Amino acid sequence: MIYLDSAATTLQKPPMVARAVFSAMSRMASPGRGGYPAAMAAANTIFACREAAADLFHVSEPDRVVLTMNATHGLNLAIKTLVSPGDTVLISGYEHNAVTRPLTAIPNVSVKIADAPLFQPEAMVERFRELLTQEVSCVICTHVSNVFGYVLPIEDIAALCQQRGVPLILDASQSAGTLPVFLEELGAAFIAMPGHKGLYGPQGTGLLLCAQSATPLIEGGTGSLSMLQEMPDFLPDRLEAGTHNVPGAAGLLEGLRFVQRKGTAHIWEHERRLAAQCVRALSSIKGVEVYAEPQLARQAGVVSFRVGGIDCEEVGTYLARQGIAVRSGLHCAPLAHRTVGTLETGTVRVSFSAFNMPGEVRSLVQAVSRLHVL
Repeated sequence: MIYLDSAATTLQKPPMVARAVFSAMSRMASPGRGGYPAAMAAANTIFACREAAADLFHVSEPDRVVLTMNATHGLNLAIKTLVSPGDTVLISGYEHNAVTRPLTAIPNVSVKIADAPLFQPEAMVERFRELLTQEVSCVICTHVSNVFGYVLPIEDIAALCQQRGVPLILDASQSAGTLPVFLEELGAAFIAMPGHKGLYGPQGTGLLLCAQSATPLIEGGTGSLSMLQEMPDFLPDRLEAGTHNVPGAAGLLEGLRFVQRKGTAHIWEHERRLAAQCVRALSSIKGVEVYAEPQLARQAGVVSFRVGGIDCEEVGTYLARQGIAVRSGLHCAPLAHRTVGTLETGTVRVSFSAFNMPGEVRSLVQAVSRLHVL
């Protein structure tokens, strides 16, 4: 199988990730629940995972790295800490349902949308400047569109938030592991990310980087301050009730180490080269519409396209029969499609990782060429 769906999850992982998961399952118990070797091994692994993430994402204290189930879990923690009923929130026009659905669930929240056109960062910054008025209590923004690979001008948006004293929540689901994602430099209140995409960890893992404390979504045992009937008031215990996903954290630790060894800049350039190859080749096929920036200056390793006259789901099914895994439809981001004008059709999405090769792009393009002449 040619796997081109890493924006959903990276299927190909470094071998040491699986080894670490297996090892943890056989020799690690629950961290913070005992002083015996198996419990201490788990505690050391959990802390090493926090340290590796703090180093990669410039978090001054490892305890401000909270382990989550996924980016959605982290976004819910952040949103439900900073957004109250009746608040006004400003988001980009490219947000995932992991942002829009939690906002919809909070009563009477007014959502303002900075819906600037695709691949026009100056227009996006100007739209945020225009809409970031006094009544806005929080800004939530994705770093990279999961549909179109558009790298939003997050540094400028973060600077606006700092100037106006409005907290920022960053969704780094498509940028963690490839682009600089630095908590303290951006001045974000929270940054949420999955462990299973660009960090090459197992599914069911994620991180929330915290510049402040947050409101728990669930309460329970933490292994600390057990006499209290309230959750501890310090991180990470406040947000990590119950038994940790120790095998997941062990695998994520190895994924983080892999990214550190390869270097985010190296991974970024590799994915962008594949994206450029993909864009050029698909664009040469008559009737294929590719959503890409001409110079690819603000495009990550994610490319969306449509084949004229053929339903996107049919394209995805056809490619799957050819042994090529892509994703078709709305990609859990109808707002992004509404912004770009593809809500009625969706797109076919191709997304790359450090493990993809140019020959796989050529196979994709050949398959699409055959589809178009059938």
